[in-house]
Amino acid sequence: MLYAPLKLVAVALMRLLFRLEIRGADRVPMAGPLLIVANHVSLLDPPVVGGACPRQLCFMAKAELFDIPLLGRLLRAVNARPVRREGGDARALKAALRVLEEGKGLLVFPEGTRGEEGPVREGKPGVGMLAVMSGAAVVPAYVSGSWRALPRGRLIPRPVKVRVTFGPPLYFKRGATGGRKERYREATEEMMRAIAQLGEPTG
Repeated sequence: MLYAPLKLVAVALMRLLFRLEIRGADRVPMAGPLLIVANHVSLLDPPVVGGACPRQLCFMAKAELFDIPLLGRLLRAVNARPVRREGGDARALKAALRVLEEGKGLLVFPEGTRGEEGPVREGKPGVGMLAVMSGAAVVPAYVSGSWRALPRGRLIPRPVKVRVTFGPPLYFKRGATGGRKERYREATEEMMRAIAQLGEPTG
């Protein structure tokens, strides 16, 4: 498994280039299913959060990327799971649930797409569904600085300080079936509030 050595190299580079600061890593449960939910402002966010987290994490990537020889091998080495566009959110949800049922950690960005750094945007209800159906510990994380380091459209990152802050875990009672949209929405909203609080100035 190349995950551990690749993580060591990646974190060393991020500390050098971005003076990576990690806060609250001790809040991450080291056993059992884990869902890390973070704001999303840059392509740097997945490796930054993955590097900052004390546990190995899985994440979802477009299946087409796995067909690219070298990239596909790299994605598998860092625990990426392929998701095909056909079937959309339902297929992605099933793949994510399988990861959590195996007792592993999964990184998800509830906002879905990248935006500018600042107030967190609305989260997708599917993330709340995932939390309720899996019963996993949900740890909010806030990434700051990554948008300034590598905003959308920029190819070469700037040497800007990047910080990852983990919050206390949230727990949502398991036992969800279809037709509980409000419950999923409330879970998502609670996650987004927790992420936003991590990004607020501490004075």
